[in-house]
Amino acid sequence: MEAMESIDRSTEAGSTDPARTEAGGRLPSRREVLSLGVGIFVVSAIPIVRRSSGPALVRRRIPAMGTVAEVSVLHRDARYAQRAIDAALDQIRRSEDLLTRFRPDSDVGRVNAAPPGSAVDVESETGWVLDAALELASLTGGLFDPCLGRATELWDVGARSAPPAEPETAVFASRRFHRELEVDRSAGRTLIRAHAPGLAIDLGGIGKGWGVDRAVRALRDWGITDGLVNLGGDLYALGSSPNGDPWLVGVRDPDDPAGVVARLPLSDGALATSGDYERFFVHAGRRYHHVLDPRTGRPFEGGTRSVTVADHRCWRADAVATALFGAAPEQRQGLLKGAVPGARLVHHISEPGESTGLTATPRHLVPAPAAESEDPWKGARPSAATATSRWS
Repeated sequence: MEAMESIDRSTEAGSTDPARTEAGGRLPSRREVLSLGVGIFVVSAIPIVRRSSGPALVRRRIPAMGTVAEVSVLHRDARYAQRAIDAALDQIRRSEDLLTRFRPDSDVGRVNAAPPGSAVDVESETGWVLDAALELASLTGGLFDPCLGRATELWDVGARSAPPAEPETAVFASRRFHRELEVDRSAGRTLIRAHAPGLAIDLGGIGKGWGVDRAVRALRDWGITDGLVNLGGDLYALGSSPNGDPWLVGVRDPDDPAGVVARLPLSDGALATSGDYERFFVHAGRRYHHVLDPRTGRPFEGGTRSVTVADHRCWRADAVATALFGAAPEQRQGLLKGAVPGARLVHHISEPGESTGLTATPRHLVPAPAAESEDPWKGARPSAATATSRWS
C-alpha cells in the first residue's frame, strides 16, 4: 500500500486538545461512546490533514449522537472561528435532541412511545428528515428502512454474544415498515403517525448525516469557506485544506482500525461509509454486524465489508451507503442511476479483502452543492411531495 499522509491530531492555534471535551474532561472511548447508544449506521471515513502555513486550523471535538463530532475551521481569526464552531456544534446538538431514539423526550422517542395510529406533534426539521428518509426507503426498494428500531433493539450487537432466535427476527422480515409511517404537514403543523405495531423509528442511517449538513449550513452562515465537519465518519468538506488542495479523506481498513485502504480528495461535498466492522460480534465462527437487512430482519449477508458514497448532501450519502451495502454488487449502479442520480459510489470493500474504488479519482468527487434550503428535497425531489406523505 502506498504510504499515507499522517493524520494530524495535534492542537492547532486556537483549538482545544482534541482528546478533550469542551468541559475539559477526556472524550469517551469507543466502548464508552457505544454505551451512549448509536443507531443502525456507523461509518468509517477519516479526515487526513496536512500542516501548512497561513490561516490557523481551529478544531473542537465533543461527544454527540453516540459518537464523536469534530468541527474544523480554517480561518485567520481564531476567535471568530471558535464562534462559528459554536454555531455548528449547536446544530449537531439540536439534531440529536430531535432525532435520537434513546431519549423519551426527543421527537423520535415520543413517536416511538405513542400508540399506533396516534398523531405526535414534532418540529418541522424532524418532519423533513422523516420525509426524506421515507422517500429514500421507497426509491431503494426498502433496502434502507428508517423504521426498524425494534429490530435494532433486538439485535443490540454491542451487548450480544449470540444471535436472537429465528422466530424473534422473522417478525421483522419484509414488513416494509416505512410504508406505515405518515408525515402530515398540513395546517402549519408537522404530525407523525406510526400505523403498524412493531414499527419504531431509527434514524441512525440518516440522522448523523443530517446533523453534519446542519452544521455545514451554520458554518456557511458565518461566512466560513474552508473547513471539515466529521460526525463519527459521516463528513462534509468545505472548500480547501490548509495547503490549498482538496481535503483528503481516508477509508478505513476493515481489518485494521488504524489502517487506511484508500485516500479520496473532497471539496464542497460529503462522504459516508457503511461498514460491518465497527459494531459486531462473532458466534460459531460467523460475524454478526449492526447493518440490518429489512428483508430478513437479520444482518445483511453477501460478503460486503464497506461501501463509501459521495454526494453534495451528507444525509443522502449516509442513507444511500446503507442501501448499497445491502444491494447485490451488480445492482448498485442501477440503483444509483434510477433512484439517487446525484450520489456516487466511490469505494467498496468485499471479502476476502477486495478493495475497489474509482480508477481515476477526480479532484471533486461530487458536483457543486445545491442551493441550501430548509427543504432537503428542493432541487433533488423526483416528484412534488403532498402535504401528507406515506411512501409505497
